[in-house]
Amino acid sequence: MKKVCLLFLCCLGMFSSIAQNNRKQYFSHDVGILLGASYYIGDLNSKHFAMSQPAIGVFYRFNYSYRVAFKAAFNYGSIQGDDSQSSNPDQLERNLNFKTNIMEFSVRTEFNFWEYRTGHKDFLFAPYVFLGIGVFNFNPQAHYQNQWVSLRDLSTEGQGTPLAPGTKQYPLTQVCLPFGIGFKLTLSQQIGLGIEWGPRKTFTDYLDDVSGTYVDAGKLGEYKGSMASILSNTSKKPGAVADDTGKLRGNPNTKDWYFYYGLVISFKLKSKPKECKGAF
Repeated sequence: MKKVCLLFLCCLGMFSSIAQNNRKQYFSHDVGILLGASYYIGDLNSKHFAMSQPAIGVFYRFNYSYRVAFKAAFNYGSIQGDDSQSSNPDQLERNLNFKTNIMEFSVRTEFNFWEYRTGHKDFLFAPYVFLGIGVFNFNPQAHYQNQWVSLRDLSTEGQGTPLAPGTKQYPLTQVCLPFGIGFKLTLSQQIGLGIEWGPRKTFTDYLDDVSGTYVDAGKLGEYKGSMASILSNTSKKPGAVADDTGKLRGNPNTKDWYFYYGLVISFKLKSKPKECKGAF
């Protein structure tokens, strides 16, 4: 994903340069919805679009010109991962699972590859890219005995206890960098339709509550209770609870990602076309 980010930033630089040479300024506003799905890439899933869950979003967009728009959006979705769905023997043996809802607010800039204007016959469609910053909230849970158990306060890897000195419990509200690609199309004078796919670069490895090493399950139970002891190690390997202390539970060298994708429906509120030299 690092290569994807670098390529995306290069593309943004190129399209920003193109946008600055565009002399047509066009002010309009629209609101809309995202109807789609969400998924995640991390320690419990490595396949794009696997285990996707329904997602929805709403947004307000200010179209500064035919090529440039600024957007504020709220998205709500769910992500999940399950070792039992993997073909990797190590994951099947580890036997962890999680799900969490994701609530995200973001602001971003959109750059159209070429000029676009909802409702105008000469600017009917355009592919675009976007980049922004956001804040999201999550709370990973594990399925155990027909119930979903919140994991963060259990410190399943000893966070905030003497079993993992120097560590703290991870915050449930964090910053992300949303970016992605899309395609927009005019349906009528007031309505536009699009498709969009957007990764979210996060700065946490705990969307799934899995990152570091196993701690002594018995001692963890003394600090955090029996449920923490049970869910810290659900391995199917015989003797794992006793033998795994200090071994890797996840990959601490990578961060988790989540993604939104789907249909985007927009409704134009008003417009005020204007020619302006030197504008975007």
